[in-house]
Amino acid sequence: MRLASLNQGRDGMLVVVSQDHKTMALAGHIAPTLQAALDDWERISPRLETLSQQLDAGSVQAYPFDEAACASPLPRAYQWADGSAYVNHVELVRKARGAEIPASFWEDPLMYQGGSDSFLGPRQDIEMADDAWGIDFEAEVAIVTGDVPMGVSVDEAGSYIRLIMLVNDVSLRNLIPAELGKGFGFLQSKPSSAFSPLALTPDELGDAWRDGKVHLPLLSFLNNSPFGKPDAGVDMTFNFPKLIAHAAKSRPLVAGTIIGSGTVSNKLDDGPGKPIADGGVGYSCIAELRMIEKIQTGEMITPFMTFGDNIRIEMIDDKGLNLFGTIAQTVRNYQGS
Repeated sequence: MRLASLNQGRDGMLVVVSQDHKTMALAGHIAPTLQAALDDWERISPRLETLSQQLDAGSVQAYPFDEAACASPLPRAYQWADGSAYVNHVELVRKARGAEIPASFWEDPLMYQGGSDSFLGPRQDIEMADDAWGIDFEAEVAIVTGDVPMGVSVDEAGSYIRLIMLVNDVSLRNLIPAELGKGFGFLQSKPSSAFSPLALTPDELGDAWRDGKVHLPLLSFLNNSPFGKPDAGVDMTFNFPKLIAHAAKSRPLVAGTIIGSGTVSNKLDDGPGKPIADGGVGYSCIAELRMIEKIQTGEMITPFMTFGDNIRIEMIDDKGLNLFGTIAQTVRNYQGS
């Protein structure tokens, strides 16, 4: 089942999208918003699945589907928690500043709680007041949960995964050091994230969804040039059930909680990856390339994003289908409301 939210109102208007992504059926008579569907998933999801089947069979009224008309599937959410499941990424960042990675990082996930009140749409500009803040993209996979009980086990946690999406977790790299130096976590350095137009139930991924991971390359194009194509199922130290169990250790998670994978990152021959142009799979953020540049040359060469730069993020299955649709954003100078 493929769900999307048209950009209407604060919480969007729920639609079901056809298998070829060309048409959609309005789902307001079943649930007005995706959050409403998640709140009553056991009752609502079978009705949405029936509508999806009718749409693909051509037996229900269909309308053209336009990704540009979409908000993020959840335009705002009760919770957005982003993990760092690819410890290779964390290791590189620390190595570049001469710090060893603690052994616990390989056993217990890192996770931060992000702002979830104002997600960007998948085609919405990234507006920033100053491009000296070190604007970076982070291409990730994310899941949406149902109601998760506190203390859920890793073995049970996967049963609470309702939907899968892609995300651009925008980061302001030059604001991070001072903010983390205060010892109280991210806030200003983590502005609004953007999610893919489509949210898919795990069965839509077929064999690509296994072991609580998505086993497909995550594609990033910076200023229309290939930047990254790491496999999201490779080098993922902590799968999504592990991330869910971590988040729910001391509290329940409500339906509609979004949990991100962190920046998708692959090693190469047990060492740092290489740019696509050099035969590697590239990177899912600029910071990782800059860290490798520093390790190898002593200085960071590649600049962060500036006004006018654009980023595109998508995932293509083995049949050539753009599974989640495209996140395509341009960095703009914020001029005030």
